[in-house]
Amino acid sequence: MITAPAIVGNLVVVRTADGRLYGLDSSTGERRWAYDQTAVPTLSLRGNGPLLVANGVVFFGSDNGKLVALRMDNGEKLWEQGLSSGEGRTEIDRLNDADGAVVLDGSTLFAAAYHGQLTAVDGPSGRPLWNRPFSSYTSIDVHGNAVYGVDEQSNLWAFDKSGGADMWKQEQGLSSGEGRTEIDRLNDADGAVVLDGSTLFAAAYHGQLSAVDGPSGRPLWNRPFSSYTSIDVHGNAVYGVDEQSNLWAFDKSGGADMWKQDALKYRWLTGPAAQGEYIVVGDLEGYVHWLASADGKLVARERLSKKAIRSQPVVVGNTVYVEDVEGHIGAYRIAAP
Repeated sequence: MITAPAIVGNLVVVRTADGRLYGLDSSTGERRWAYDQTAVPTLSLRGNGPLLVANGVVFFGSDNGKLVALRMDNGEKLWEQGLSSGEGRTEIDRLNDADGAVVLDGSTLFAAAYHGQLTAVDGPSGRPLWNRPFSSYTSIDVHGNAVYGVDEQSNLWAFDKSGGADMWKQEQGLSSGEGRTEIDRLNDADGAVVLDGSTLFAAAYHGQLSAVDGPSGRPLWNRPFSSYTSIDVHGNAVYGVDEQSNLWAFDKSGGADMWKQDALKYRWLTGPAAQGEYIVVGDLEGYVHWLASADGKLVARERLSKKAIRSQPVVVGNTVYVEDVEGHIGAYRIAAP
């Protein structure tokens, strides 16, 4: 997973592959502060853990199994808390120890770790509230009284957010399990979990696109769809990129095809993001593409850099932020008609 930028108010936080974090002005791109965590040995084969900015604090998971909190205004470290069980034995295991997810609900921070635990932490102090065994390398989400996540076998789970007790487990799995190498298995459910209202949507490599009722865990529909990126849900559609880098739109009520755009095939697109009436994706050559959400027609293209874009674009209001693998970031706003 390559970390997407995190944006709140007039601050953009970006994280580079070598472990440095920067706080930038969201309007001008001017640097406000920098935080260097490279003094702690890290592995950066897959990038870094996800970023979250809320309540004046920047939260992120580090590659050495720590959850870290920084002051949003100046980058000063407030606290750090260990997340990993330390059970990972291979480089891939260690690499993903804290790379699963960071989600804030009220003042409680929830974090998932690969070969580790699901942990609830008091956001202001960093004090652990509870933890439970749960190995995940995709995003988690919180809705109502539940924390939702996908485990390393690609099963969907719901846990009681007040104490971590099981609520339900959807054992049909998202992945077909066809991955034979460690890298294949690592990517089996790398499409993340997206919560839309009370419905969970999830996609997997060598697997399916599934919709599940969040409160009960009841499957609503699923369809064959192999994806290596995150998906997005906007309006009446679910948007995703398949294993050949074709962009698709599906009806979110039943999973039927709405459109397919194959003009960007093999450009290895990022996960899609909805920006107004458009869908935005980046590619391996540093280009950013805009497509009409109604029919998938290509409408605009800009080049951010000559480096690959791998993180899903982030949309805030009418502005989309895109970051390449070396930490170059661009902000794009749709011009008024």
